[in-house]
Amino acid sequence: MNPRLSVILLMLVMPTALAEPPAYSPVTDERLLNPEPENWLQWRGNYAGWTYSPLDQINTQNVSELTPVWTYSTGSLEGHESPPIVNDGYMFITTPAHEVIALDGRTGNEIWRYRKEVPEELVQMHPTNRGVALYGDKVFVTATDACAVALDAATGEEIWETCVADWEAGFHMTLAPLPIRGKIIMGVSGAEFGARCFAVALDAETGKEIWRTYTIPEPDEPGGDTWPEDTWEHGGGSIWSTATYDPDLDLLFMGTGNPGPWIPEVRPGDNLYTNSVLAIDPDTGAIKDFHQYHWNGAWDWDETSPPVLIDVERDGKQFKALVHAGRNGYLWLLERGKDSIRFVDAEPYVRQDVFTAIDPDTGRPSYNPDKIPGIDKTADFCPSFFGGKGWPPEAYNPNTKLLYIPANENLCSVMRGFKPEYRKGEIYMGYSIPQLLGSMRLHPDALNGIDPHIGEIQAWDISQGKEVWTFNIKEMNWGSILTTAGNLVISGGSNDRVFRALDAETGEKLWQMRLNSGITAVPASYMLDGIQYIAVQAGWGVDAATMQVMFDNAMPHKTVVPQGGVLWVFALREKSRSLRR
Repeated sequence: MNPRLSVILLMLVMPTALAEPPAYSPVTDERLLNPEPENWLQWRGNYAGWTYSPLDQINTQNVSELTPVWTYSTGSLEGHESPPIVNDGYMFITTPAHEVIALDGRTGNEIWRYRKEVPEELVQMHPTNRGVALYGDKVFVTATDACAVALDAATGEEIWETCVADWEAGFHMTLAPLPIRGKIIMGVSGAEFGARCFAVALDAETGKEIWRTYTIPEPDEPGGDTWPEDTWEHGGGSIWSTATYDPDLDLLFMGTGNPGPWIPEVRPGDNLYTNSVLAIDPDTGAIKDFHQYHWNGAWDWDETSPPVLIDVERDGKQFKALVHAGRNGYLWLLERGKDSIRFVDAEPYVRQDVFTAIDPDTGRPSYNPDKIPGIDKTADFCPSFFGGKGWPPEAYNPNTKLLYIPANENLCSVMRGFKPEYRKGEIYMGYSIPQLLGSMRLHPDALNGIDPHIGEIQAWDISQGKEVWTFNIKEMNWGSILTTAGNLVISGGSNDRVFRALDAETGEKLWQMRLNSGITAVPASYMLDGIQYIAVQAGWGVDAATMQVMFDNAMPHKTVVPQGGVLWVFALREKSRSLRR
């Protein structure tokens, strides 16, 4: 072959050489405490869990000009739930295939890709990942084999791996870790397999375990008397959402999930610390206080979403608040103090027929016994076992002073259980998967046309304790919410694959675009070279896909939502033109 032709053919098949990425900027404690507006350094943008961007180049006046500037296909199916984490041009995303991908935030060029191998026989009830943590010059990620990994942020080289639990017993991790003062803090899940779950802190440099705090106490520990006999050993209490953190009080606020098994009469008692928020010392792991949203849980209403940290004025008094849109359908207002959590108020934000009263002093709910499913006992209840809100986080805008909640209304469940027997690594719920898939029903108001919608985006004035506006979505909503200084609320979550922007003050729809798949991931915003970007991963799966199956079983239609992960990055049309020059 002609040597010159060989060179030409080789050039055609070789990948185009990419420009050298910029030097990586280490992420310090100071940067995490005061994140720059142009970066998105954490899962929800800041320690307080606001999911808020201070950028306002894209706003209510020009968001209609939003257009895609680049996309990146991950090559993975299932639920893509992680936000793009951006640090001075470096963007990091995760996929359900245990991958971390580093991209150039300007162009979408891949810088490196890391794939963690997990055992082929591992049963993944939740095959997803909710993102990375950045600290120093490293990237940290968890995996469904209950291991955490530290990577070199510039190269993707693995630095250390620490496995914190036995995946064969059902332990797994999907959450984004939280970095605080040299510690990487995370939690494990596994309640549906009879795991006794915990939070754990690892040394950022070495991966060595610093502390471990179980969400289910032993019999001789505080709260241990809320578990009869040996039920605490398989008590559940999963942690599958990243904690929020108050640096002034130096307290973590971590949400916990349901008790195991789901059947309440096999474990009579309050079952601490399930379905609670825990105030935790980040240096020692000590539990300083807690609030349990509901006791002896029977409905799979995990309360693992951590509370949003907001300063609230109520009845002329300003206080540091914890605000939580519960899976149990109530919006909770608590006061956070030094080593303390105090109940303030709670009211339903979706249809709820289980609670008959809330104690005004303690916040402890009373139940309608007819609404408690059990062994060979059928009960129907609202909201469904998916709850008023699942894992997708709410958002808080300090300019509008409104909290935005992704909700599902008019969905209920009919459930009847059996007494399960614990076997290591097997599902330990007291319900069969086929029974659960057929357990959903629509409230009559949704069927007879009085109130036909399911999904909602709600805006709440927490100081006034009232709902300001609601944006209705015909079917389900699994959309994580981003709000911005441009007075926008940005979210997806519906099975029509629509990504939308609303006016943050009124709820008016200002822009929308149909993407390749449904969007459940947390959107993020960042700025490079004077251009503001909105970025989100599309990729339907996990809970949203399961609810779709159940919804179709309850309705006379079938809905197909395409799968496949794609990262979409948007900018204003005028700005995007400058990128092509």
